[in-house]
Amino acid sequence: MRRRQFLGLLTVLAVVGSSVILLRGATRLPSALLTQATRPSTSTATATSTATATLPSSAPPGSDAGSDAAAASSSTRHPIEQLLDAASASFTQKVARQSRTLPEAVAEYQRRYGLPPPPQFDAWYQFARSRGVQLIDEYDGIHHALRPFWGLQPRTIRGRAREALGFDNALLGVLVRGGQTVLVQGGAGWQQQATVEMMAAFAHHLPDMDLAFNALDEPRVVVPHDDLARLLAAANAQHRAAVGRRNAFSARPADVSDGRAIAEVKRSRFNQYPHQPTWAAAKLSCPPDSAARRLQDDSDSSDSSDDEDERSYAHPGPLPFIANATAFSDICGRRSAQRSFGFFAAANAFAVAHDLFPIFSQSKVSSFQDLLYPSPWYWAGKVPDAAAARDRAWAHKTDRLYWRGSTTGGFSRDGGWRRHHRQHVVQRLNAPDLAHVLVQAGPPDHGWARRSVERGAHADLVDVRFSHVGQCEPADCAAQREFFRVVPPAAPHEAWAARHLLDVDGNAFSGRFYAFLRSGSLVYKLALFREWHHDWLTPWLHFIPLTLRGDEWLETVRYFAREPRGRARAPRLADRARDWAGRVLRKQDLEVWFFRLLLE
Repeated sequence: MRRRQFLGLLTVLAVVGSSVILLRGATRLPSALLTQATRPSTSTATATSTATATLPSSAPPGSDAGSDAAAASSSTRHPIEQLLDAASASFTQKVARQSRTLPEAVAEYQRRYGLPPPPQFDAWYQFARSRGVQLIDEYDGIHHALRPFWGLQPRTIRGRAREALGFDNALLGVLVRGGQTVLVQGGAGWQQQATVEMMAAFAHHLPDMDLAFNALDEPRVVVPHDDLARLLAAANAQHRAAVGRRNAFSARPADVSDGRAIAEVKRSRFNQYPHQPTWAAAKLSCPPDSAARRLQDDSDSSDSSDDEDERSYAHPGPLPFIANATAFSDICGRRSAQRSFGFFAAANAFAVAHDLFPIFSQSKVSSFQDLLYPSPWYWAGKVPDAAAARDRAWAHKTDRLYWRGSTTGGFSRDGGWRRHHRQHVVQRLNAPDLAHVLVQAGPPDHGWARRSVERGAHADLVDVRFSHVGQCEPADCAAQREFFRVVPPAAPHEAWAARHLLDVDGNAFSGRFYAFLRSGSLVYKLALFREWHHDWLTPWLHFIPLTLRGDEWLETVRYFAREPRGRARAPRLADRARDWAGRVLRKQDLEVWFFRLLLE
C-alpha cells in the first residue's frame, strides 16, 4: 500500500516538474501585446499572422510612448521626466518617418498591411495633402478595426447595415448614392448636420453605401472571442486573396436600394438593458485566459487585481505612472475596471449586439468592435475653445488642477455611485487622508523615493468638484449631494484660468478634450474610452495620462506645479499641445480621417 502511494507521489511530482519546465520554457506575450494587432515589418508578416496573435481586445496597433518609456532606467531623474523624454523621442521619430510622396505612401501602406491601398487612395492622398495633414501614414487604428469585417462576405455586411437601420436601434442612418448623401434618418439634429457636413467635401469619391452611426454615448458591438477568432482567421485568407485587387469600386450590388427610404425591419439583434452592469457582456471578446475572463469574482475590498493590473502598464518605479497607455486602456487586462468604472458598474444606456455589425461610434472601450469615427460633437464645436478675450497667458493662470462636471459615467442605484470613476476622482482628490509624493532620497544621485504626506498640505493644488448630480435613483442622488460638496455650475471659460485641466470620461468620451488641448493649459486625462485620434496624439507629450486608481494623481500635479524642472516643462508642454492640436485636430483633419475610413 505504501509502495503504491510512494509511486503515485513520484508520478505527481514528475508531472508537476515537467509542467514547470514547459511553462518556464514557453514565452508568454504580455496581455497588451497579445491583444493588439501586430505591426508587420513586411507585407508577408501581415498575410501570414495567425488569428490568435492578432485577437483583440481592440487595442490599436503600434506602440505609444509607453513602451519606450517603460524601458527608461535612470533612477536619478524623476519618473515623469523619463516618461516625458521618451514620449518626445517617440513622437519625433514618428513625424520624421512620414511618407513624402504618393508612391512612398502606397509602399508604406503595403508594408504595414500586406495589401494594396483601397480604390481612390490617390484621390484621398491629394485630399489629405491639400489640407496639410501632418501624419499621412498613421491610420493603423482603421486597419485594425476593419480586419474582422474581412472575415464576412460583403453581402452579409450590407445586410446587417440594413437590418440595424430598419429597426428603432438608436442609430443615425446615412445613405450615399451616386456620390451624394441622399437620405439622413434618425439621431439628433446636430449629429445629422455635422455628420453630413463632415462628408460633403469627399462624398463624390465614395461608392454607394448604407452607413449606421451610433446615436447613443455607449458603444454597441462586442463579438464573443471564439467568433472573433474565426473572423480573423477568415480575414487572413481574404487578405491574401485581395493582393491583386483593382483600383476601382464594383458596380452597385443588386441588394442595395435606390436610397429613397430605409426598409422597415421587424426584429433586432441589439439587446437593451440600461442601468445594469455591463462587465459580463463587455469582456466577451477577451481571450479566455485574460484577467477579465477569470471565473472567480474579486471582492470589492480586494486590491490584488489593482496591483496586478498596474504591472501591465505602469512605469517600474515607486508610483504607478502610466508607461503604456494602450495597455492601460485594454480592459481585457484590467480586471479591476469592473468595480471602478461607471460604464461597467451600470451603464446609463446599453443596447448591444454580439454579431459583427458595421456600427460607427464616437468612442468605445477596447473590447468592442464598433468602428471609431471623428465625433460630430467636435465638428459642431459643442464645447467652445478658449476665446482670445477669455484666454490667459501661462503667467496669469493659477497653479491648480481644475475640473467641474456632473455625476455622469453610469447610472446609480443602491449605492452604486461608489463604484463609479468620476465619484472616485472627486472623492479621492478631496479626501482628508494621506497621499503619496516622491522626494529625492538624499543627494541628487540617489533617485526618488515615495513618501506619505497629509493630502491637505497640497490642497491648494486641487479644485475638483461636482456641479451637478444626476443619472441616479432619488435616494442615490440625495446621498451624493450629502457626501460631496456640490458647487454651482461654472461658465466654460472659467477653466482657462487654471494651469492644470482635468479631463475625465463620462458616459463615454469627454467632449471637452479638444477645447482643453487648445487652451494653453496642461491637460491631464483619465480615460478608458478610446477615440479615433489614438494614432495622432502622444501621451506624456500632448496630454498627461492618469490611472483609475489614483495613487500617482497628487504627485503628478505636484511635480508640474512645485518641482523646478517640472515647473519649467509644464508651460512648454501646454504650448506644444496647443500647437499640435491646431495642426491635427482641425475640421480638415477630421475630414481626412473620415474619408480614409470610409474608403477602407
